[in-house]
Amino acid sequence: MRTVDDPTAAPSFESFVLTHGPELVAFARRLTMDHHRAEDIVQDVLARIGLAWSRVSRVDDIRAYVFKAVLNDFLSWRRRLSSSERPTAELPDLGPGAAPGIEDVVVRRDEMQEALALLPPVQRAVLVLRYYHDQPDARIAALLGCRETTVRSHARRALTTLRSFRADRTSEGSRR
Repeated sequence: MRTVDDPTAAPSFESFVLTHGPELVAFARRLTMDHHRAEDIVQDVLARIGLAWSRVSRVDDIRAYVFKAVLNDFLSWRRRLSSSERPTAELPDLGPGAAPGIEDVVVRRDEMQEALALLPPVQRAVLVLRYYHDQPDARIAALLGCRETTVRSHARRALTTLRSFRADRTSEGSRR
């Protein structure tokens, strides 16, 4: 039996959630591009993990295990999505009280979200893991259950799509 003084002892479920909950939601938000859906995914995953904590706490890297569960739930959630729901790029009128230059930041962020929304879920997951979480291709391949060459192929296709989206936007006269 593990003791409180044992440094190799697994954390309690509550301490794990308090420690890693915000980064799990941030990870899911980058995948879903929707804060509310991200919270729903993380809540569903943590509810399942909490019920099986006695088994999960014996895993070597609990954090990696839970991140993988969030990724899998995102990918299966996207497959279950039956509607053609798409985010819109309508910007609110910021009015005279907005800080100078904030419009450009908002426009760039919205353009990036619109471009990421065009990507298939696996390609978006590859970019999020590679560029937001600095994961190497080998780790991404292990998480997605594919080869490293497949990860690089997904990344290449995703970046090509993002570049063509950007080129289309600048050729239409949008801001750069």
